[in-house]
Parts: sequence; structure tokens; C-alpha cells
Amino acid sequence: MISPQPGATIYEQLAARLRADILAARLKPGQRLPSELTLQQEYGISRESARRAVALLRQEGLVAVQRGHGVVVREQPERQDLIPAAGATVTTRMPTAEERATHDIPDGVPVFWVIDPDGGSAIYPGDRWQLRWSAGK
Repeated sequence: MISPQPGATIYEQLAARLRADILAARLKPGQRLPSELTLQQEYGISRESARRAVALLRQEGLVAVQRGHGVVVREQPERQDLIPAAGATVTTRMPTAEERATHDIPDGVPVFWVIDPDGGSAIYPGDRWQLRWSAGK
């Protein structure tokens, strides 16, 4: 059962519980999330709260909708180190629809946008890359 708490909506509380289950591997990659109806009944919440909690997890890139299978936990790819060149500018942003398609980036996953000192640029999906700095002086 989820009860109203100050500082967090019902759907945020449910999303936090489901997120914790995903990160602790109690809900494993490829495993279906309970249906909205099941979440409603199990936690004593409205259908809208269940829907919004799942939408939040989709935005975070933790779950994905698979046609014919429902909402499933996404496999979290192993992250590679992104070490920008000295003088590069790195920002984060949400990818364009074209970038999402080209790089197979799920909804809710931001990208690192790296602009090299020579003006060249590249994007790196945030679910596959982690930013590191070289140990320069």
C-alpha cells in the first residue's frame, strides 16, 4: 500500500519502489513489469498513478514498451569511458528523433554532446558512456 507522503506524489513513490527493484535486480532485464491493473490492486493506487509511475521509468530509460509483451525492464548496457580531448566542451541534452533512431537510443536517455577544440562534434548515449577526465595538470 502506498500512502500520500509530503514531498512525493503517489506515482513518484511507486516509481521509486520499482526503480529500487530494478537496480537491485529483483526485477531483471527482460522481465515484464506488473500490469497497471496489478500495480493498482497491489499498491492501492489509481490507474493514473500506476501509468505515470511507469511513464517516469520509461523516461529514465529503465523500462521499455515491447509490442506484444508489455512493459519490460531494459538491459542496462555496460558503460565505456568517455575521455574528451583537452579543451573540448561537453554538454548533456536529449537526443533528436533522428539521433535516437541512428544510435538506437531509448526514450528518456540523454546524450553527451562533445565539441572538440577543432570544432568537430559527436554524441554519446548516456546509458552507454560515462564521462571521465584525464589526469592532466
